Amino acid sequence: MTPPDNKVHRILCVVGARPNFMKMAPIMAALSALGPRVQPKLVHTGQHYDVAMNHQYFQALGIPDPDINLEVGSGTHAQQTAEVMRRFEPALDEVAPAAVLVVGDVNSTIACALVAAKKGVPVIHVEAGLRSFDRAMPEEINRVLTDQLSDLLFTTEESGRANLLKEGIGEQRIHFVGNVMIDTLRLNLPRAVPAARIAADAGRPGFTDQGYAVLTLHRPSNVDDASVLQRLLETAAQISQRTPVIFPLHPRTRATIERFGLAHLLDRPQMLLLPPQGYLEMLGLMKDAKVVLTDSGGIQEETTALGTPCITLRHNTERPITVDEGTNTIAGNEPARILAAYEEVMTGGGKAGRVPHFWDGRAAERIAAIVSDWLPRD
Repeated sequence: MTPPDNKVHRILCVVGARPNFMKMAPIMAALSALGPRVQPKLVHTGQHYDVAMNHQYFQALGIPDPDINLEVGSGTHAQQTAEVMRRFEPALDEVAPAAVLVVGDVNSTIACALVAAKKGVPVIHVEAGLRSFDRAMPEEINRVLTDQLSDLLFTTEESGRANLLKEGIGEQRIHFVGNVMIDTLRLNLPRAVPAARIAADAGRPGFTDQGYAVLTLHRPSNVDDASVLQRLLETAAQISQRTPVIFPLHPRTRATIERFGLAHLLDRPQMLLLPPQGYLEMLGLMKDAKVVLTDSGGIQEETTALGTPCITLRHNTERPITVDEGTNTIAGNEPARILAAYEEVMTGGGKAGRVPHFWDGRAAERIAAIVSDWLPRD
């Protein structure tokens, strides 16, 4: 029972897309562990609307069922952001939370932060301060604006603090706590599904026996331009001649490959195409890969934590610590640079890297402690 002199503080925690799930799982657990004074409530905006995949992630990560599901679904950036705002406002009014906690940089993040700020509800942003300095990325716009609206900003690396200070955000609002995605990774690593089992279940037993690479692609800059996508797929096919490639296909990427008539580039014995994978499956694939080629920000962090060489198929990264201290190499989307980075991994083992400070599995505990102290006592 809640002590009579302590008010219950409801924290509305927002997820919208799969990268959010890995970040929110340890935060919900850490806030719940604070006791009856703090009551986290989960809102799922439905930005990623694959019901089966969402359920798989929630179940695998031990996330409680959402208290509120907005079921927004797909749309353009403007449509999706507007619809999240429209549906989130009445939920905010009904719950009357002490704060809204958002993670990452998806459309749901900025949409819910905007609604909360305009209603005078404090905003807490986890994974604040990350910058690619590329305003052509929709996520960069979401990051910058969410940080400007936030009252508490939790950073994953020291560069985040420097970025926020340059943007005029008060030092007292910024807290370096580490990376909650690594909390989830460390907790679940013993449960990772072996790559050999994934290949066997896909009808390709033995595919991973001599080592393999993992490829993921989903960013518009890579998959919405036919010539860029063709170059990347041709490069992956070339790599597969030496190292078998496992390619979990994002639905949007699969659709553009088919629309541009590029499916024949993947019809090779040394390439294994998979549907979108669950968290434990992706963890298993990354853990034992010789190299991961990706345009995902989260995977850059996870491979650094795992010590797996990563080649980022982008011209920049909002996670520079994965390059400066980790296993990540920025290669862009030009075949020559990608193949040179791949060759370096194959001949020299890639960057050894080290696990960054505070990527120790306790970031969510630090967040919960700071939130508890920040909340009023009466």
